[in-house]
Amino acid sequence: MFAAYVVLAVLTIAYSAFSAGCDFVRFERVALGMDKAGVPRSWMPALGVPKAAAALGLLAGFWIPALGTAAAAGLVAFFLAAVATHLRMRDYSLGLQYPFLLLAAATLLLGLAH
Repeated sequence: MFAAYVVLAVLTIAYSAFSAGCDFVRFERVALGMDKAGVPRSWMPALGVPKAAAALGLLAGFWIPALGTAAAAGLVAFFLAAVATHLRMRDYSLGLQYPFLLLAAATLLLGLAH
């Protein structure tokens, strides 16, 4: 079970860092998704901060498990809010918020189980 957690945590760290990087550089494809959700493009760097912090928290969680759990829980909350924001704007496209939410939730559940 621990090996599965490590694999998922590493994937979640990579995806969170990638997503944060896209926000920091205002990657156009991500910006278009935010347009659909009614999120101003000027918010992109600020939205990258919790993703980057979660990536660091998950990494630190290998030494301080409670920190990794908190980081995964924060990511789940973040991406639940992202899904809700898209649905509120009647954007039913399958964006990256769904796989990121599932990955963060799986990491959280396996982290709690080990």
